[in-house]
Amino acid sequence: MEARRREFLLKTAQGAALAACGGFIWSHLVRQEASAAVLALRPPGALPENDFAAQCIKCGQCANACPYDTLKMATAGSNMPIGTPYFEPRKVPCYMCQDIPCVPPCPTGALAKSLKDINKARMGLAVIDEENCLSWLGLRCEVCYRVCPVKGKAITVETHPRQISKHAMFVPLVHAEHCTGCGLCEQACPTQEAAIRVVNPKLVQGKIGEHYRLGWKREDQITQDFGAAPTPTEPADQAVAPKKAPGMDTLNQGIDF
Repeated sequence: MEARRREFLLKTAQGAALAACGGFIWSHLVRQEASAAVLALRPPGALPENDFAAQCIKCGQCANACPYDTLKMATAGSNMPIGTPYFEPRKVPCYMCQDIPCVPPCPTGALAKSLKDINKARMGLAVIDEENCLSWLGLRCEVCYRVCPVKGKAITVETHPRQISKHAMFVPLVHAEHCTGCGLCEQACPTQEAAIRVVNPKLVQGKIGEHYRLGWKREDQITQDFGAAPTPTEPADQAVAPKKAPGMDTLNQGIDF
């Protein structure tokens, strides 16, 4: 009887130790994946990450509604908060459905139903690796520009001088105010590892600060105070020169004008 009692207590203690260890590992995994949420690309209309995480109930309705299987639900070990929707542009980008079918099924508002125009979605921001982009290396590519659904706004092609030749390079430039983060450019990039990638804007965008005033982008009383000098009302050829040069009293002494 005593031996059975000792065996029971030993197994109970072992079970409790395993449960505690498993709970610690699981808790560490959850915290690690939650901290990696900044890397996740969410569906169109997703709220800011903290609000999205608070309202998303991980139901998977948005993923079921996606006609291209773009959206996936994060599993353990995927470096994303478990059960939340995300997509990987290099594998399957967002194809910019005009009716945005993934938004209406969301039951909690984690995906804002106010999004009516897919061109106003901001899922991420495309960033170009100029050191490995074929166009920036001097080759003709421009694939990202051609596949961009907001071509001419989100991505433009500009001429750039070539250092070793008189011929110009045609290089792509991303404009953040129009980029939807769909990832079509990343998926189409012909390099072995995509030279243009969609990331969370917070990882790459700065903020100049509200104390800077860009006068050429705004018109208010402050910027107008620093405008061009007023045009003289009297023509220059009719202007009367002063009899004495102002501020030069010493030099003006004894000089008859």
